[in-house]
Amino acid sequence: MMQLQLNARKFLFISAILLCLLPFISPPLALLLGLILAQLMEHPFAGLNHRATNWLLKFSVVGLGFGMNVVTALEAGREGILFTVVSIFVVLSAGFVLGKLFHTGPKTSFLIAAGTAICGGSAIAALSPVMKASEKEISVSLGIVFMLNAVALFLFPAVGRAMHLSQGQFGMWCAIAIHDTSSVVGAAGKYGEQALQIATTVKLARA
Repeated sequence: MMQLQLNARKFLFISAILLCLLPFISPPLALLLGLILAQLMEHPFAGLNHRATNWLLKFSVVGLGFGMNVVTALEAGREGILFTVVSIFVVLSAGFVLGKLFHTGPKTSFLIAAGTAICGGSAIAALSPVMKASEKEISVSLGIVFMLNAVALFLFPAVGRAMHLSQGQFGMWCAIAIHDTSSVVGAAGKYGEQALQIATTVKLARA
């Protein structure tokens, strides 16, 4: 019976992956599907999850590089580097102050601030072993950052259109304001090709 349930979970999981490869499934829809499945069943490939995520992220970043225009990338990088430096400094400082204000543990505060300022879950994963953070501190930090990413993926394109932002403005805003690279790509890609190129370049510089 247990084996049958495991096979059923594996079938649903693989079917969901294949469904997300279809052109009519947008990044927000893929994220929503993942959230629903996570609530309904256990991960059937939990042992492979971390390694697969690591390789998929690397493959995706390389793939994005192949699709970028060099001239646009250089211009966006030059314009975005100042915003990147300032935003990282401001967010890390704000995280320190807010952590003191709300009496949050120093490690949790710094992990959340670093995830917000730099590159979301990747920054938290890189810093947590150096800081010797506990499993609870890591889980809380990742949970907060991922929830904010999910909201941004759905909300940013709608807000950008309501404010009549240009492709360049939206791409820059995405790269500075959204934490994870995947969510930056998802939101910017939904807004337009130029927004995607600018957002990806500035985000990678920030990371």
